[in-house]
Amino acid sequence: MNTDFIIVGAGSAGCVLANRLSANPRNKVVLLEAGGRDWNPWIHIPVGYFKTIHNPAVDWCYKTEADPGLNNRRLDWPRGKVLGGSSSLNGLLYVRGQPQDYDRWRQMGNAGWGWDDVLPLFKRAETNERGADEYHGDQGPLSVSDMRIQRPITDAWVAAAQAAGYKFNPDYNGAKQEGVGFFQLTARNGRRCSTAVAYLNPARKRPNLTIITHAQVERVLLDGSRATGVQYKDKSGILQSLLAAKEIILSGGSINSPQLLMLSGIGEVEQLREHGIEVKADLKGVGKNLQDHLQARLVYKTHEPTLNDEVSNLLGQARIGLKYLMSRTGPMTMAASLATGFMKTRPDIETPDIQFHVQPLSAENPGQGADKFSAFTMSVCQLRPESKGEIRLTSSNGRDYPKIVPNYLSTETDCRTIVAGVNIARRIARHSPLASKISEEYRPNPSLDIEDYDATLDWARNNTASIYHPTGTCKMGNDSAAVVDARLRVHGISGLRVADCSIMPEIISGNTNAPAIMIGEKASELVLEDNPF
Repeated sequence: MNTDFIIVGAGSAGCVLANRLSANPRNKVVLLEAGGRDWNPWIHIPVGYFKTIHNPAVDWCYKTEADPGLNNRRLDWPRGKVLGGSSSLNGLLYVRGQPQDYDRWRQMGNAGWGWDDVLPLFKRAETNERGADEYHGDQGPLSVSDMRIQRPITDAWVAAAQAAGYKFNPDYNGAKQEGVGFFQLTARNGRRCSTAVAYLNPARKRPNLTIITHAQVERVLLDGSRATGVQYKDKSGILQSLLAAKEIILSGGSINSPQLLMLSGIGEVEQLREHGIEVKADLKGVGKNLQDHLQARLVYKTHEPTLNDEVSNLLGQARIGLKYLMSRTGPMTMAASLATGFMKTRPDIETPDIQFHVQPLSAENPGQGADKFSAFTMSVCQLRPESKGEIRLTSSNGRDYPKIVPNYLSTETDCRTIVAGVNIARRIARHSPLASKISEEYRPNPSLDIEDYDATLDWARNNTASIYHPTGTCKMGNDSAAVVDARLRVHGISGLRVADCSIMPEIISGNTNAPAIMIGEKASELVLEDNPF
């Protein structure tokens, strides 16, 4: 089978590419997805991530290696294995990051990736229910909306944060990010707006677009230094070959894309040879430069009921379900968090370096249900970690999961920032009107001295979790560690690009789904510019 373009991975960026490239009927496009259709009804209900995360039918269910920075704990790393990718499983939070993030990318030698370059792409992708303005669009495929649920405990947190000296910000994706407020989410009329819904469904009936699910790509086919096609196993386990006349774009994400490059002979020579893989291109940076956001999750018991109580019995669950059916509002429309804050841990830094996610419930982790007591959670993460890990092959078999070595909390800055974030959270909890609603500091234990740096850091090493933002493993740039150039072309290989969060030279200051969609928009422009008719 032959086509013009092959897109590997129908995730946040891959679905964008499939839509934009197939908009011209002269382009033949094939989209390959290792997972299946997004038919699970929980995918389309915002709070359904509690049901889909850790479900191997739609989640790769990755785990990290034991990490010394976390006292040798292993963390869950869910990633979407379904049409829409992680945009079908994530917490729906719409965050672009800071303008300075993208300006740094440009200053690192990546022309066309500064804030002024990417803001039009964010706007083009978006239909924001607040309408269009200098920072937002109202004509794009991706629906962005305000929360359709409020809870007193998160309102109290926003008020307490203001009492603690942090200003209210009604739009963290607007003129500035700093401040506290409420999240917007990728949803339309109370239903998840994944990229499969926003981008793929409108293009599905185009005769020049072929979507193949349950197709795990084994390797990229190379003719010398040119990528010519891919081999994949279909649903029956039969090896198939597919050739591309123009380009192949890898959009598998920060784990799958570098793994596929290495399986195809593109990567660090020593690692490829270790697994008996013929070296096609010596790119030392493949799989390196891995960054993620690590969150410390503080839990406070409350005097008054929270969402924990609402979901604790069948009657409460029935009320929630009925409210959703009748009005598409209430807890079933909730994203991963309601309130947020972007703050500085030190006065001498230019932009916020920590982010809060505040939930009117508590749980050991998503997918395991709420705790059996009244409580809320405030999670805090470092926005720009210095710690860098890597993805390493375990074998030459693509079905074998690679090693994920995150290397968390391995620099002094990262350690000091996470401790400062935990202490800021604990101080906010002491301000009105939140303080009067709290009955007990549950996690960490109140015996933990807020002034004890070493004890707080050790608590963080034992209690932090990933916020599921892996990035950077196919770094964009022109230095010796770069994998793709500023046009996302793999160095040394023609006809092959990478377009997903793995291309980030540095992680952005916030949640990564909106930037992944922007990367898909940017990549489609680059591909079309380089392949004119």
